[in-house]
Amino acid sequence: MRKALGSTARLLRLLASGDAFAGVLLLAIAALAIAAANSPLAHSYHNLFLAPLPWSPIAKLDTLHLWINDALMAVFFFAVGLEVKREIVAGNLAEAKTRRLPVLAAIAGMAMPAAIYLLVAGKVPLLANGWAIPAATDIAFAMGVIGLLGKRVPTALRVFLLTVAIVDDIGAVLVIALFYTAHIDFGWLFAAVGVTTALIGCNRLGVRRIWPFVLGAVALWFCVLHSGVHATIAGVVAALTVPLRGGMLERMEHALVGWTGFVIVPLFGFANAGVSLAGIGIAQILAPLPLAIGAGLALGKQAGIFACIVLCDRLGIARRPEGASWAQIWGTTVLCGIGFTMSLFIAELAFPLHRALIEEAKLGILAGSLLSALLGYAVLRFAQSPRR
Repeated sequence: MRKALGSTARLLRLLASGDAFAGVLLLAIAALAIAAANSPLAHSYHNLFLAPLPWSPIAKLDTLHLWINDALMAVFFFAVGLEVKREIVAGNLAEAKTRRLPVLAAIAGMAMPAAIYLLVAGKVPLLANGWAIPAATDIAFAMGVIGLLGKRVPTALRVFLLTVAIVDDIGAVLVIALFYTAHIDFGWLFAAVGVTTALIGCNRLGVRRIWPFVLGAVALWFCVLHSGVHATIAGVVAALTVPLRGGMLERMEHALVGWTGFVIVPLFGFANAGVSLAGIGIAQILAPLPLAIGAGLALGKQAGIFACIVLCDRLGIARRPEGASWAQIWGTTVLCGIGFTMSLFIAELAFPLHRALIEEAKLGILAGSLLSALLGYAVLRFAQSPRR
């Protein structure tokens, strides 16, 4: 009895940590969305997000789904941009010695899943557009699993996973900007450039108040929304103009971390993770699109990142994370295959006019992410640290 109580207490302490709680919350939200999409409330669930709103202050955002994906997710990307800038200027990406391995690993971890996806589904022209879906890592989910494992994961591996995920986010933003922009309205795009220039000017002139940067970010988002470039890119661009002096960037980042981790991302997950499982069998799971995504996440991610670490270590390009065994490193690379939030987001961009394909993509994302989470947890749970 005492042993069981002790285990329960340890579990509660782990769940109370921010990383673990965020991961468990996302898992619960995903399960709730799937349950809603497969219940008598399925029609109401889909209508809640996809039915036209009776009124919207912005004509382009005429559904709750669009407000979540194009507006609230811009706030999420703004927070990502703040974190990226902090890491590049004063964090793990500031020095070439510390950023070399995670940058190379992140690149390999995006290239290999994309290659596997194209190998499986690339022969179908319409499906080829989804090549980037399995290339992204969900930082909240992956760090959540790490949080559940507590001290079983060396600190160096935690830092490595976090850094890889940040570089991965940069890559995802570039992919969205370069490959998922259907058309360009140059009038709005030039307006966005003007707003960005004004924000850079505020930085250079030493503006110390936050509100000019907040207003500028909103104006930039509005311009980018109408330019044809996906609106979330505005969040990253605006964040990169925020100065570090006086702790402004860190204050903004700390103010947003709770909202993004516990409100925006879970709301996005609930709006996008609901997939109907009616009639789902082996044949549906092994269809080209779900199979390509699931294999890209569960196999491609770990293969690309782990092979990159081994090669860099053997060739002397960069040393592997200190204090970690190869089994622990492998388990961490498996967790990089959790692509939940970013993969769902890119799936919406890849097949905007084909809801059926988006539903198939969700199936592959959920299967690949769940398999990566369970396998990664199991490997790290039983892997031993190297003997000193």
